Amino acid sequence: MKRLIFTIIICLAASTTFAQTNSDSTHTSADSGRKKHVRVKLGVGDDAPVVAVNQPDTAYHAHKAPGFSFGVTFSRIDLGLATLVDHGSFTLSPQNQFLSYRQWKTSNVGFDVVQFGYRFNSAFKIYVSGGFDWTLIRLRRDITIQRNTPVLTYTEDDIHYSKNRFSSSYLRIPLSFYYRSHEDDRGNYFRVVAGPEIGVLLNGRVKQISEENGKQKFNDDYHFTRLRKGAFVRVGYGIMGIYAKYYFSDMFENSPAQNGLRNFSFGLTLGF
Repeated sequence: MKRLIFTIIICLAASTTFAQTNSDSTHTSADSGRKKHVRVKLGVGDDAPVVAVNQPDTAYHAHKAPGFSFGVTFSRIDLGLATLVDHGSFTLSPQNQFLSYRQWKTSNVGFDVVQFGYRFNSAFKIYVSGGFDWTLIRLRRDITIQRNTPVLTYTEDDIHYSKNRFSSSYLRIPLSFYYRSHEDDRGNYFRVVAGPEIGVLLNGRVKQISEENGKQKFNDDYHFTRLRKGAFVRVGYGIMGIYAKYYFSDMFENSPAQNGLRNFSFGLTLGF
């Protein structure tokens, strides 16, 4: 996962540099093709004559035509914290105490790689996209979540894990309603994106590191919900913003003791 985060940061830096280059080029074109009228007073006093002088208009005027679009992308990169919500509470109930986790090391990472949408005007568009989303829970206790069990089950271990991570990966498919304000003098603008999201389970994983066993990885579905439903909102200025996501589906299925346990994530979002 560290390699993935580093790759995201490098790709984002490259895309930001490319976008800045294009922005500079566009501003130059706009400056050379537009004029504005400036009123200049010749002399001092109220009776001084005033004349109109044409000067280049340095403001950037962006107008995007309505229409459909489809393509590969690398955007809406989420880097945040994940929180478990147990029947509306941030405190885990007794039957879920084995999932006690380290809040600042329990994270959510995701990004989109393809999108299809329709732009109504320069300010509003709607699109559906596809990408990937990970929830990485850093467990406090020295336990091992068991594979291939009728319900979510764990065992207490006699060894200490320097890392005990319980994670899920999903294919995410959000439907986004996008609004942006007019651009300011720097070409940046305020934007809001919100909508529903569904996720299709790809895999569950337990990753453990200990002196006795070294690094171990175990893959299974671990009763993670196969089709989850939720909603999201992103708010930002320029390329950076904040996001929040809440899933109305339980985190686990076919495991009655975990009914009502859900996932809430929030953090920074880039490139949206």
